[in-house]
Amino acid sequence: MAKYFDVHPENPQRRTISNVADSIRSGALVAYPTDSCYALGCQLGSRDGIGRIRSIRNLDDRHHFTLVCENFAQLGQFVQVDNDVFRSIKAATPGSYTFILPATREVPRQLQHPKKKTVGVRIPDHAVTQALLAELGEPLLSSTLLLPDEKEPLTQGWEIKERLDHVVDVVLDSGDCGTEPTTVIDFSGGEVEIVRRGAGDVTRFE
Repeated sequence: MAKYFDVHPENPQRRTISNVADSIRSGALVAYPTDSCYALGCQLGSRDGIGRIRSIRNLDDRHHFTLVCENFAQLGQFVQVDNDVFRSIKAATPGSYTFILPATREVPRQLQHPKKKTVGVRIPDHAVTQALLAELGEPLLSSTLLLPDEKEPLTQGWEIKERLDHVVDVVLDSGDCGTEPTTVIDFSGGEVEIVRRGAGDVTRFE
C-alpha cells in the first residue's frame, strides 16, 4: 500500500516533504503534484523506478523522460544549452514547459532517447514541487501521470491513491493542480519544434 501525505499547496509542511524525499532516496516511486498536473517521479539513477514508470504508463524506449529541476543552474548540469536557447528557456521558466535538449554525460544512458541522445528538462512553478526538489538536492526523474488509454492525467490525490495503491510507494497530495500537461518544446534539432501544446503559452516559441 502507498503512503499518503496531504500537504498545503503553497506552504507544504517541511517534515512531510523531508519524509517524502527520504523515501525517494530509498528507491520509492512517488506520485506528486506539479504546476501542470500530477506526475510520477523517482530518483535519477533508479533503474527500478524507470521500469515501474514504463510499466504503469505502458511506455516504449522512445519516450522522453523528464528531469524536473529546482533551478536553471541544476538544469544546466544535465543538458547542453547554447546562448540563444539559454535566453529562450530562461525567459519561460519556471513554468509549465518541458524542453528537449541534448543530454550531457551526467544523464544515465537509459534516460536518453536511444537515437537522439536527448532528454526532457523542466523547472516547475509549484511550491510543493520546489520544496521537494530543494530537499532532495537533485532532479526528479519524472513522467506525466497519464495512464494507458486515458485522455487526461489523474488530478485528485485520493483517486491516485485509490487506483495506484499497489504500484506506487508514495502519494503526495496538495489538491487539484489541473489536467493539462506541459507544453513540450524540442530544441535539439537546430530549429524550434513545438512537440506538444499544453499548459505553457507557445506564442513565444512560434
